[in-house]
Amino acid sequence: MATVSLSGINKHFGRTKAIDDLSLSIASGEFVVLLGPTGAGKTTTLRLIAGLETPDGGRVSIDGADVTATPPAGRDVAFVFQQYSLYPHLSVFDNLAFPLRSPARRVPENEIRRTVEQVAGMLRIGHKLKNRSTQLSGGEMQRVAIGRALVRQPSIYLMDEPLSSLDAKLRADLRLELKRIQRELDATILYVTHDQIEAMTMADRIGILSEGRLVQIGTPREIYEDPDNVYVAARLGQPSINVLPVGILPAPEVPANAFSIGARTEHLRIAQADATSANARLDWVEHLGDQNHLHIRIGDFRLTTLADPASDLASGEAIRVEAATALYFDEDGKRIR
Repeated sequence: MATVSLSGINKHFGRTKAIDDLSLSIASGEFVVLLGPTGAGKTTTLRLIAGLETPDGGRVSIDGADVTATPPAGRDVAFVFQQYSLYPHLSVFDNLAFPLRSPARRVPENEIRRTVEQVAGMLRIGHKLKNRSTQLSGGEMQRVAIGRALVRQPSIYLMDEPLSSLDAKLRADLRLELKRIQRELDATILYVTHDQIEAMTMADRIGILSEGRLVQIGTPREIYEDPDNVYVAARLGQPSINVLPVGILPAPEVPANAFSIGARTEHLRIAQADATSANARLDWVEHLGDQNHLHIRIGDFRLTTLADPASDLASGEAIRVEAATALYFDEDGKRIR
């Protein structure tokens, strides 16, 4: 596996600046996730590393070598796309073997069989090798698409939201599988997604992108607990962080220059209250089985938090809501620490 480095990368599409002075280093064997909404520059970043796009400025390095002008075939990277992109007329075995049979590689057939069977076993699709790809479920097709990258053993794997088209249970299963495989292979992976759960559960580090800029990078815990601004704070957490003007929600030790307060579920204290002590009303309780979502109105503002399913709080009742601790932001949305 190899290190990857982006230094001062810029990329325009017409008048649109897709990537803005992006610098990022990925260590060998590291699983880095780029997280952001549509249009943040996630896929463009992958395409720049793969050589499918050429930067307008800056440098791309793989394992210390400048590959900015190197064509895709010379970069030794594997790209897993959002769509499966399998060959429907080929069997699972032949789909997996396809990269190894290219004229550029000329791998012996006995070695191809050994590699394909090893990867298929790792992905738990060994019993499907004789099937056509059209006979597979969505989850199995995605495993084949991932396996086609794994057989090549490249310097880095680039993954463009490969799980987004799967249903919730399959996504959860494949998240675990993909992280297990990455650890077994000690693979270097750059993975992009808009799904915060994928980022939190798989990443060694998460990079938050906004309009082509890398806003913050750190471990999942660092990004969640210590965001640099409101934008980063809102990327992680379910339900999303509640951001209210200072003075709406009682909180301790509010900084003098604080403009807004950010309160997650673990920051809030909620209790039933009488007319004199109540400062909020519980509009609606959303029952989700293992937990409840509480939708609360406080003044003209709303906030959402979690509660124990055994809680006796009921819709329509008066409550008192306070922040035992909180995150504070200035008028520009920057964090006040």
